[in-house]
Amino acid sequence: MKSSLAFSAEPFLAAARRLFWLSLWLLWIPLGVYITLLNRGYDLGLLQMALLVISILGLGVINSETASVIYSCLGPTPWLGRGFLQRLGLGAWPGRPRPARPAPRLPLAMVTASPVAVPFVSVIVVAYLPNEQDIIEDTLLHWLTQVTPPAQGWEIILAYNTSTRLPVEARLRRLAQRYPALVLLPVSQSHSKAENLNAALAVVRGDMTCIFDSDHYPSADCLSRAWAWLYQGRYDGVQGRNIIRNAQDNWLTQMIAVEFECIYGVSHYGRSLLADTALFGGSNGYWRTTTLRDLGFNPARLTEDIDLTVRGLLGGYRLVHDPAIVTTELAPDNLRALWLQRQRWGQGWLEVAGAHLGSVLRSPHLDAVQKPCWVIMLLFSQYFYPLVWQVVPMSMAMYLSQTDHNLVFETLNGALIVLLSASVVLQVVVALGLRPALSTYTRRHGMIYCLLSPVYFWLKALIAMVALANHLCGNRVWHVTARTKRKSRRWRVALRGAK
Repeated sequence: MKSSLAFSAEPFLAAARRLFWLSLWLLWIPLGVYITLLNRGYDLGLLQMALLVISILGLGVINSETASVIYSCLGPTPWLGRGFLQRLGLGAWPGRPRPARPAPRLPLAMVTASPVAVPFVSVIVVAYLPNEQDIIEDTLLHWLTQVTPPAQGWEIILAYNTSTRLPVEARLRRLAQRYPALVLLPVSQSHSKAENLNAALAVVRGDMTCIFDSDHYPSADCLSRAWAWLYQGRYDGVQGRNIIRNAQDNWLTQMIAVEFECIYGVSHYGRSLLADTALFGGSNGYWRTTTLRDLGFNPARLTEDIDLTVRGLLGGYRLVHDPAIVTTELAPDNLRALWLQRQRWGQGWLEVAGAHLGSVLRSPHLDAVQKPCWVIMLLFSQYFYPLVWQVVPMSMAMYLSQTDHNLVFETLNGALIVLLSASVVLQVVVALGLRPALSTYTRRHGMIYCLLSPVYFWLKALIAMVALANHLCGNRVWHVTARTKRKSRRWRVALRGAK
């Protein structure tokens, strides 16, 4: 009995130690420094000004993206051309010459089928089978039976790696015998998604190559919609809209579902409308095969998708975001899985920003609108969190110190918090109004998200701070997001593994 109690106490003690050191470095040490400075008569005005600038910049970005989406919906057609700011004369088109005719303003109804025949298409589904063995068959069956194949034919390549032989491999071989379009590509010695993708790129035969994770169910018309953007030569890659299909599992998946609608339905879409640029999110991406082969994937990056995006833009390639190309995916259903996923994303953005920020500033292929847009994205992605986090210890220090309160800063900070909260609410309202039919969340989920968004923001800020610490310490560990068909218990599961 005693040994059993000791065994169960070890994880608790380890978690307590991590929490102690985390709170020491992120809260108590900064708090002590700020109290000491204030008591000795020093002013925190420079830090307060930096926080105000960051808040105003974030407020401007959020609202400009939302406003562009609203304006697009109120325009003469629901599908206006990209580059609102470029059309105002704020940017140019360096690099490759502008097309002889502008990109068409396609109404949504016209994008359901490509204006020209879709060529032979290669679809790459990437999987780490020990993790995705429970869901991979359903995903492939969805592709083979629910997605409209091109008239010229297609191939669906399952590029996978596994540490051991699994029973699912025999079932996959039988499935490939039933459906000749399915190609099984085991990648031996692979340790990453990027290596699986590079192996698949060496054998693809299509003019357009589509990349999907193993939990994604795309819409039936995804291929024709994507090719409608690529066939003219103006764009080299298209990113679609990812929505969460397991939003009903628990409160955490509901939060992530609304968050994804704000990201893909408003933020990414608005940025594409404003600056005529986009990013590849790792799945539901459609590319010219020649472009992907030219760029390749870097296995050394934790976020190979963002690295590919930035290298592509620096090389003169162009990307567009289309929210009408819909796929559904599974959200992490517990806090531990979410923490590890977002921590990897955070470190990946830090890697890409450190490697390419200088090149973005000097790039001849990004115009006067796109360049600051990407600088803000690379800096805001993770680097602004350490600054924003100082609001917590600094506010506590101002109340605990012996100095008078800075009423000007407190008033401005309070006003900006109210405006940012209102901006989040507006973004959620717009996302709810434009959510596709496949969305599984409701207005109640949107209301819960708005109420919990401050807590959710600080959780993500905390994760970003840990990611920054790991990045600076050289601690790089790829944590695979767990995938399972089993429906989660509704309210308890979100806390599973968080102890």
